Amino acid sequence: MKVLYCTSEAEPFIKTGGLADVAGSLPLVLKEKGVDIRVVLPLYSAVKRKYKEDLDYVGYFYTDLDYRHQYTGVYETTVEGVTFYFIDNEFYFARNNIYGEGDDAERFIYFSKACTQLPRFLDFKPDIIHSNDWHTALVNVFVADFKRGDEFYHEIKTVFTIHNLKYQGIFDSDVLQITGLSPFYYNEDGLKYYDAINFMKGGIVYSDFFTTVSGTYALEIKYPFFGEGLEGVIDKYSYKLKGIVNGIDYNVWNPEKDPYLAENFSSKCLDKKKENKRDLQRLYGLPEKDVPLIGMCSRLVEMKGLELVRYIMDELLTTEEIQFVVLGTGDYVYEEMFRYFEWKFPEKMSARIYYNSGESHKIYGGCDFLLMPSLAEPCGISQLIAMRYGTVPIVRETGGLKDTVPPYNEFTKEGLGFTFKNINAHDLLYTIRRGISFYNKDDFRKIQEQGMKAKNNWDKSAKEYLELYKDVAN
Repeated sequence: MKVLYCTSEAEPFIKTGGLADVAGSLPLVLKEKGVDIRVVLPLYSAVKRKYKEDLDYVGYFYTDLDYRHQYTGVYETTVEGVTFYFIDNEFYFARNNIYGEGDDAERFIYFSKACTQLPRFLDFKPDIIHSNDWHTALVNVFVADFKRGDEFYHEIKTVFTIHNLKYQGIFDSDVLQITGLSPFYYNEDGLKYYDAINFMKGGIVYSDFFTTVSGTYALEIKYPFFGEGLEGVIDKYSYKLKGIVNGIDYNVWNPEKDPYLAENFSSKCLDKKKENKRDLQRLYGLPEKDVPLIGMCSRLVEMKGLELVRYIMDELLTTEEIQFVVLGTGDYVYEEMFRYFEWKFPEKMSARIYYNSGESHKIYGGCDFLLMPSLAEPCGISQLIAMRYGTVPIVRETGGLKDTVPPYNEFTKEGLGFTFKNINAHDLLYTIRRGISFYNKDDFRKIQEQGMKAKNNWDKSAKEYLELYKDVAN
């Protein structure tokens, strides 16, 4: 099985979100299972220097966009047996920002077309080209278009993964001319989206199969609340849709060896976790008290359920003997919200309005609970990391949170966390109170141990992707 995996970011080279974690981990596990998988991403100027210095030059070809005849350099490196290719073009990728540039449409049209041409240049004919999110969604369109006149592409199949439907790559219809594609593609059954074009819609329509990063999210996005305007298209093509939940890299997220922790621990020596809690309390300026410590490590945006948090935070911190820490950046209104509660409750609340990878490890390792009241969550990895570190998740039952955090039942002693269904602040408050009521009880220790023993690595997910590749290729 030969696979070309197209992504706009990948660990350890460049990261802005969860896509990089997937692109940096899943191919390595698929390689272990015998897949000849190769990854391609842009050679941004922001790629870490130590990795740039190890790149080998492969060669170059040209990619045509409308009137542009663009140079496409190819570099490569190897990580744990997986080849990573980098598409080099300084006109598009020598920028201060990875995303958010005024010509993002042209930049990622170029990258998608270059990805599609890359196999022919390398003389590497994949069975599957797997693209991800809107940045590479047009790969599916280009493959379908190339099949019309190039035998090299006739047997190549495509898989497209939606990591977050909220970001779709919607641009003025004029950019279709840049692609070099026929105006035929500008129709209701093609790329047309109202009076614009939608890259993600192209990925859904023209791929041979498309996936989401959890089973529940695959069901949810057929309905308007989660569908972000594409629910009709998704429902129409749902016969080729499957949800496969993400995993986490157990080499990176391992409480027994994590270098960021004050004290390493396992499910067999959970008492050592207490030293990490004290370390986190000292780091964040909170009293070293034996009270439930709740953490959030998140983008501070509405979709993360922060309106619910805003509504209950004053009551929660006033009435409950707890501590709360938050790490992350996002919308100004939520950054200021957490700064306000830190000012009002300095003994209970500590807000760090930035992101630091090492501190995120300390939060997962030192907190008793992790709060994720998301309105929608395609998969989520924070809850998986938290459970790995014996930190009990409190989540809303949506998307991957519902798939990975079964609610705790005090009668059967089953479950991995505390959950609520409705988008309702009082349901959230009740669930937090229920969770902390188990603190310092035998049940709490049992939930921690069960979470740490849960299998949330990439092995099961990789098997599902491999089976999907086989089905699609045949």
